[in-house]
Amino acid sequence: MTLSKTMTDTKIAQTSAHDLLVELVETPSVSGNEKACAELLTSFFEEQGREAWIDDAGNVRAPGNGILLTSHIDTVPGEIPVELDDGILWGRGSVDAKGPLAAMAVTAVETGASFVGVVGEETDSRGARHLVNDDEEPAFVVNGEPSGWDALTLGYRGFLSGAYSVSVESHHTSRPEPNAIQHAVRWLSHVESVFDSNADSTGKSVNGGSVFESVTAKPVSFDGGLTEDGLATEADVEVQFRIPPGTTANEVCEVAEDELDAGKISWNKSIPPTMASPRTELARAFRVAIRNEDGDPSLLRKTGTSDANIYAEAWDCPVVTYGPGDSSLDHTPDERLELGEFDDAVAVLSDVCNSLESKL
Repeated sequence: MTLSKTMTDTKIAQTSAHDLLVELVETPSVSGNEKACAELLTSFFEEQGREAWIDDAGNVRAPGNGILLTSHIDTVPGEIPVELDDGILWGRGSVDAKGPLAAMAVTAVETGASFVGVVGEETDSRGARHLVNDDEEPAFVVNGEPSGWDALTLGYRGFLSGAYSVSVESHHTSRPEPNAIQHAVRWLSHVESVFDSNADSTGKSVNGGSVFESVTAKPVSFDGGLTEDGLATEADVEVQFRIPPGTTANEVCEVAEDELDAGKISWNKSIPPTMASPRTELARAFRVAIRNEDGDPSLLRKTGTSDANIYAEAWDCPVVTYGPGDSSLDHTPDERLELGEFDDAVAVLSDVCNSLESKL
C-alpha cells in the first residue's frame, strides 16, 4: 500500500499519544487474551484515517511503507495498579512492551511506516511466526522492546525449551537407589555444569565469558513423587535454554541428551540467536537520531530472546530492536515508564523513519 503525502503529514498531539499509552496499559492483555487491546489499537489507526485490521493470528496490521515497526501486545500475568504519578506511568506492560508498542503506533501514523502489533510474544511467538509467513519482506524492521530511548539492541540469544520426564520403580526411601526426583535433579545439575551456567555478580560466567556468550539452562516447573498405584516414582521438569550466537539448538539438544542416565526429553520448536551489524543503514539512522535528541547512543546485546530473532531468520533485511523503558523492570512488580522517555523515543523513531524514507 502506498500512502499519500497527506497521510504521512499527520501529527499526533503529545496528550493523545500519552492517552493511547495509558489506555493500552489499562487494558489487560495477558498472552492469549489480547483481543481488547488489539481492538483498541485498530480503532486508533482507523480514527487517524489509516487502514487497519486484526488478522487470523490476532495481530493488528496497519500497512504502510517499507519500514516495519512492530511490537507485542501481550504481557506476562501479574496485576499492577495503573497509576500516572509525576510523569511516571505504573502498570503491567508499561515497559514490556506497551511503551514501545504505543510509540510505534504513534510514529507509524506520523510517518507512514507500516505497523504490526503481534500476539503471543511472551509464550510461543505465534504472532511473529504468522507474520513472516503471511507478509512480504520489508526493507527495514524495528522490533519494539525496551532498550532505553538512547540505546539500540542488536543481539539476542536464541531459545529452546523441553520437557524431561522419568519414571522408575519405587523402593523404600532407606535404600540407596535413586528415585525419579533424584534422577531429574542430577540430570539438571549435570547439564548446568556442562554449560557452566553460573554467573557471578559482574555478569560473567565462571569460565570468564559473558552471559550473552554462554548457554544457560533454567528450570521453569518441577513436579514429582509417588505414582497413584504406589509402584513407581516419577518426575517431570520443564526447562528453558538460552543459546548464544555460534551455538545451535541441535548442539544444545545433544549435550542435554548425553547427560541422560534415565528418562527422556521432548523438545519444542527452537528460536535461533541473532546478532545484527551496527553498520547497517538502519543502525546508523538510530545513532544519528539519538544524537539529534542530545543522547549518547549505546549498542546492546540482550541475554533473553525476542521476536527480532524470528524476523532476522526469516527476512534478509536489517533488523534492530528499540523502545523506551528500563528492561530490568520487565515482568517485575515495579514496572513503570517515564512519559518523558516515551516522548524521546517517539522523536527518535520519527527521525529514523523520515531519514530512511529516501532508501525505500
